[in-house]
Amino acid sequence: MRLVLASNNAKKLSELLVLLADLGDTGVALVSQAELGIEEADEPFDTFIENALAKARHAALASQGPALADDSGLCVTALGGDPGVASAHFAGLEANGAAGGVAGGADLPPATLAREERRRRQDQANNTLLLQRLDGQAQRTAFFISTLVAVRHATDPQPLVAVGRWPGQILHAPRGNAGFGYDPLMFIPELGLSVAELSLEQKNQHSHRARAFLQMRALLREVWGL
Repeated sequence: MRLVLASNNAKKLSELLVLLADLGDTGVALVSQAELGIEEADEPFDTFIENALAKARHAALASQGPALADDSGLCVTALGGDPGVASAHFAGLEANGAAGGVAGGADLPPATLAREERRRRQDQANNTLLLQRLDGQAQRTAFFISTLVAVRHATDPQPLVAVGRWPGQILHAPRGNAGFGYDPLMFIPELGLSVAELSLEQKNQHSHRARAFLQMRALLREVWGL
């Protein structure tokens, strides 16, 4: 069975592919929607679950088969849950930028280089705004949220849903060079490190996506028989 991953975010896909790797033992072939030429779905809703479902159905319809989508973001207590579903474009859309400065860029095609550079610029703008919004705030509790949705086809009446939450504290300045998004600002007290200071292996042991996938893997086995 081919399972389409409904994301064009290269760094998110790399995390999902590691988390989903053992599905290969069940005969599942993982493929990103970008490999099939499927564009990103619209995300018009106010909740992670609605957006994840929309993305999964979009990829399933375009690929005519099963799909799995992740909608994730950062919810900051002092900001009433913001940036929430707007996490990726919290500071507004960074649409422009040259394709320089992307790690490993020599091996990437120009379109991917440009897309990843825009994401890097967007991440910087989002982090800057978050620090501005929290300036002077003593309460800095936050949660990374991942909602995974899997559908067997575009009109599947029984989507599988899993939610992972990863608590932490927002730092006053970025720390670390790994990861993406808000990782440099999210401090995990029990690990004593920011998420951007963790190796990919450490992140995939503890992250919100890892927690959601443990639930999703159990559902795939129970409901889909994988």
